[in-house]
Amino acid sequence: MTTETAKNQTAGDDRSVPAPVDVPPVGEEINLDANENYFNRELSQLQFNYRVLKQALDTTHPLINRLIFCCIFSSNMDEFFEIRVAGLRQQMKYGRETVGADGMMPDQALAEISRVAHEYIREQYDILNNVLIPEMEEQNIHFVRRREWTPEQAEWVRTYFEEEILPVVSPIGLDPSHPFPRLVNKSLNFIVELDGKDAFGRETGMAIVPAPRSLPRLVRLPDDVCNGGDNLVFLSSMIHAHADELFPGMEVKGCYQFRLTRNADLELEDDLEDLASALRGELLSRRFGDGVRLEVADNCPEELVQFLLKEFGLTERDLYQVHGPVNLTRLMAVGGLVDRQDLTYSGFSPSIPRQIRSKESMFDAIRKRPILLLHPYENFSPVVDLLRQAAKDPQVLAIRQTLYRTGADSEIVEALADAARRGKEVTAVIELRARFSEAENLELASRLQEAGVIVVYGVVGYKTHAKMILIVRREEGRLRRYVHLGTGNYHAGNARLYTDYSFMTCDESIGDDVNKLFQQLTGMGKALKIKKLFHSPFTLHSRLLSLIEREAGYGEKGRIIFKFNALTEIQLIKALYRASQAGVKIDLIIRGICCLRPEVPGLSENIRVRSIIGRFLEHTRVYYFGNNGRPDVYCSSADGMERNLLSRVETAFPLDDPELVARVREDLDTYLADNCQSWVLQPDGSYIQNQPGEDEERLASQLVLLERLTGKT
Repeated sequence: MTTETAKNQTAGDDRSVPAPVDVPPVGEEINLDANENYFNRELSQLQFNYRVLKQALDTTHPLINRLIFCCIFSSNMDEFFEIRVAGLRQQMKYGRETVGADGMMPDQALAEISRVAHEYIREQYDILNNVLIPEMEEQNIHFVRRREWTPEQAEWVRTYFEEEILPVVSPIGLDPSHPFPRLVNKSLNFIVELDGKDAFGRETGMAIVPAPRSLPRLVRLPDDVCNGGDNLVFLSSMIHAHADELFPGMEVKGCYQFRLTRNADLELEDDLEDLASALRGELLSRRFGDGVRLEVADNCPEELVQFLLKEFGLTERDLYQVHGPVNLTRLMAVGGLVDRQDLTYSGFSPSIPRQIRSKESMFDAIRKRPILLLHPYENFSPVVDLLRQAAKDPQVLAIRQTLYRTGADSEIVEALADAARRGKEVTAVIELRARFSEAENLELASRLQEAGVIVVYGVVGYKTHAKMILIVRREEGRLRRYVHLGTGNYHAGNARLYTDYSFMTCDESIGDDVNKLFQQLTGMGKALKIKKLFHSPFTLHSRLLSLIEREAGYGEKGRIIFKFNALTEIQLIKALYRASQAGVKIDLIIRGICCLRPEVPGLSENIRVRSIIGRFLEHTRVYYFGNNGRPDVYCSSADGMERNLLSRVETAFPLDDPELVARVREDLDTYLADNCQSWVLQPDGSYIQNQPGEDEERLASQLVLLERLTGKT
């Protein structure tokens, strides 16, 4: 790391990091397979979650959005335990332990994960209780605890409990005829200590109260019982305050909230005859997978904690005792419960390029020249308009599209259904196994089939993650193909929060390539020859490696810039190491997981890695190769991960238009110049947040792009 870089960074931002790397003596050949050259995947993912948590302390974000970052950390940690921790536990349970390039065994990884996760979660609750809540109190937003209720508030809560909670809650006393219930994954529950006998003379010392999932976890008190400002009450406080009403005639000695996180990964065989039916069965089991984490209130007595751990087959390593609500994700509701626009991000209107505004027809605009949009700064509506116009256009004969995540009320889906109802040939390749969108995609498939759309589920064993639309239109006595390719999902909601590129073209070679890819997805046969696109699992990995090798051949004149969500694929990392050793200047903009160790003399001294965390979720994937002054630029749906490059259906598409190439390079340079929202990965595995130098202006890349593309400051 240069002196200038060190000067512009703050130290000590990430406290849980791997051991420093041993730098080999100058002239000694470096073994690229050595474990110390790679970071552990799970620990790197935890560090990304921590960078998200640190946004809760960044006062350049509005207060309510800082609270939301704290909640996003909880949501990210939930998925981390449900999938990554669960996967490591499964390896140990069934004796299928595998060792990654970092050399860490699953049991070692689980021990280190537990240590780091406990530290991060303690810090999260410290931020909530000692920073965010006091600041919200100053802004007249109050989380009113039971001991703080006025008589009027207590009476309102009693009425709410009796009318809204009591009719739907089902307390379960634990005795031989009432065994411990199967609790739904991540549900809010209470363990209650009791004394006395019930109406049947039964004596039990314990009961479980599952909180109804249909009820809001946070309720805003009406203005007439508020002490000014916004007064919010937790559902857990209401149940706790009236637990005695659930057990009439018995003494409630204690009531403590807890939450169990379960294994939520789905296991489907590759030789299924009916993927949809098998998936429906697996979705039911997901709610009741093996326990992987127990969260309990920190005032819960030790004997009750041990009882729960034993019941769920967990150990102290899996126990998280927290000072506050056991599910902070539900605090995201604050943004919808209080009307404080001064405490949230100001709105903006995504722009529409002049090329599109000046044309009534999307087809006319695309024929004039290819279109590249950067969401959310530029509107997603042209993509929807393209499909809507295609559905209504009598010259359009066929539409094919991949769908990974779309949202429940999708205008994209409605346009496809409309096209089918109008007699066009419409095919949708729906990925049923999009994680945590499986049920939604099953419903989506049924809706489209009812409208007459041909629905296929891609290729069993290979998730279809490519983002493609193909429209076949008759023009002047011939058929022309119009194509949309993207880095992100066909999801209007995501397009307001995620940064993604949309590319629209009628290039004949690209149209032919996309047509062949759909043939492979919907039919059978050998892999077809693709001219311009790179595609997984066939050519993307090998082409990336060959392009990196080409840059290495340019030596110090070589230039590589990659923008990924994650980098874990070992052959790709090795190729980057070799390019660095050849003198190629390499910048990696990687939002999340990075297993590559940068800036190690003799290994990766020419590689810089940074992570951009801000208002929008960075999601674009870009591969930039300098090519000795004739740059090659590809945008892609694929990250630098084994699954994307080797076991999914993905696409990378070239940008041939010099103006589009220059524009993407300008975007990349904006990210590289960021001195506010970027976190720089160090050789020891820590991340340090960039800070402007003494005479430097602040440059936050997302704000620069927002101003550049929308005019909003």
